Amino acid sequence: MSEAIPQEQWAQVLEHTGGQVIYKKIPVPQPGPDEVLINIKYSGVCHTDLHAVKGDWPLPVKLPLVGGHEGAGIVVARGELVKDIEIGDYAGIKWINGSCLSCAFCRVADEPLCAEATLSGYTVDGSFQQYAIGKAAHVARIPKECDLEAIAPVLCAGLTTYKALKESGARAGEFVAIIGAGGGLGSMALQYARAMGIHAVAIDGGAEKEVMCKELGASAYVDFTTSKDVVEDVKKATPEGLGPHAVLVLAAAEKPFQQATSYVRSHGTIVCVGLPANAYLKAPVLSTVLRMINIKGSYVGNRQDTAEAIDFFRRGLIKAPYKVVGLSQLQEVFDLMEAGKIAGRYVVDTSK
Repeated sequence: MSEAIPQEQWAQVLEHTGGQVIYKKIPVPQPGPDEVLINIKYSGVCHTDLHAVKGDWPLPVKLPLVGGHEGAGIVVARGELVKDIEIGDYAGIKWINGSCLSCAFCRVADEPLCAEATLSGYTVDGSFQQYAIGKAAHVARIPKECDLEAIAPVLCAGLTTYKALKESGARAGEFVAIIGAGGGLGSMALQYARAMGIHAVAIDGGAEKEVMCKELGASAYVDFTTSKDVVEDVKKATPEGLGPHAVLVLAAAEKPFQQATSYVRSHGTIVCVGLPANAYLKAPVLSTVLRMINIKGSYVGNRQDTAEAIDFFRRGLIKAPYKVVGLSQLQEVFDLMEAGKIAGRYVVDTSK
């Protein structure tokens, strides 16, 4: 028999953008006909969550807001239309909470591009609470053998970087530069690259991140804080000094987006993933054309990408470096994130 669902729960609530989150009790939501209620055990903390708090994206956030979109837990209730998820199943809340499933984008598995898509922890309440709602069609199916604490970061950081590597077109044996390799997304990208047989050149700052990146499989590390010439150092880390076949830009600053065109291999691909506020892309047209450089964006993965990303984890190929703190300490995590002092990922335990 499943546990009784309480009337109230602990959550971190943002009352107004630019403020701090408030740890308090709120009502437990009820699932609609096509939804499930998940008892969130753990939730990863993403840089997007900080953007939601600050309100520095042009997309307005729901207020008051319960953030979070890397929530892993157990299904405790379901709507009457839900037939393919059982009470007691493991499931996850990810960034795409729901979509219309019938538009031109949804029909070709581009549901993240759906105009009606709802976003966990942004346009609908997310996983920084003990009980969260998700559309049954979109919640991540998590195998029972998976550790909920460890898999939480896969639901965004893992899925996003796995999708970006697929979008890059890089094949086994080729080189990919990963900007921001020491962060939450980067630590996942390094492992997915290794699992896919791709050589990764890690770009980040600091000795602590160098150690972590090399432990996670980076073939080389370029420290932008000490390098005299980042462009040349990245090229030197690749065969014949031609540069990486692809670049994943996971940074939260504008400069690395501009710099990538200088060291990517000719006929290479730059995949933009990080979302620095008010930033723009800039590339010289002549060399972009003559060197046949591809510049593209990669958003989050679809439902099939999610299943694939989780399967890499299930097989033991992905072990995200993370630290666990209580949900009550979320604001402290945001403060560390704002100061750029996080290596890897933080995961919050909703019971603390």
